[in-house]
Parts: sequence; structure tokens; C-alpha cells
Amino acid sequence: MSSAVVFPLVIYYDAACPLCAAEMHALRDHDRDGVLQLVDCSAPGFVDAEASAAGIATPDLLRRIHARDAAGRWFVGVEVFVLAYRAAGLMGAARLWSHPRLRPLWDRLYPWIADNRQWLSRLGLSRAYGWLLGLMARRAQRRASACSDGNCRTPL
Repeated sequence: MSSAVVFPLVIYYDAACPLCAAEMHALRDHDRDGVLQLVDCSAPGFVDAEASAAGIATPDLLRRIHARDAAGRWFVGVEVFVLAYRAAGLMGAARLWSHPRLRPLWDRLYPWIADNRQWLSRLGLSRAYGWLLGLMARRAQRRASACSDGNCRTPL
């Protein structure tokens, strides 16, 4: 990405998908700075003026995760996860999504996951992912609380 994201970051997601909803709600819960705005685009008749102006139809928003920053730039797919996890302070997850050796895999794997998200949700992937995200969030919280008054100690 060539320039910094201008917040807030508006994330368009399919709340009718248990996997999508669990992930976005977990991100919302960890967004301490309030820089993420979640938009459920799964409601019948949903139309977004900004998306329409950019030539993005509602079926496109539902097919792959999309986000728009305050400067009007659009992001699709894995880049949305990288930006969202960074914004929520979940740096471990952000690094996982953006790792230079793993990113090509995620870019190829994400479309398959998105196409099969309802089936994967029925298999319990949303619960497993929720557990992993909770673990990462607790780790991030421990690291953040290790620093106060400019003094940092390494948490156990």
C-alpha cells in the first residue's frame, strides 16, 4: 500500500454469514480508538451510495470483503483484514495476514474461503477463529499493559 489509510475505515461485510459476523464483531470489540465502522450489506435491498458511485454493486460487496477509507480509497480482500487488524491493535493477526511469505497464500486462499464461508461456518470454523482471535487479543492486551510511564517490562 502506497499511502497511509485515513480513518475511519468503513468495512462492508456479510452479517448473514456466521464466520464473517463473528470476525467483524470481534474486531469491533477490540477497536478501542473507534476507527472501524462496520456496514452489514446483507440486508435485502441494501444499496450504498459510496459503493455505487465507485461502480461497486451490492453482490460484489457480498462476494468479497470491501473497505473504504475516509479519503475514498477502496480495499478488497486480504488487504481489508490487514488494515482492520492493525487498526484494532491486533498486531499479531495483522502480521499474520501481511507476512511477505504467507500473503501470496492468503491472496489465493481467501477467495475460496469467501466462496465457501457458509459451509465453513457450519463446520464450526467461526468458533475456532473466534477462539484464536481472543487468544491474540489477550496477548496484545498483555503487551500493551506491560508499558506504562515510558517503562516497559516483558510480560510472561
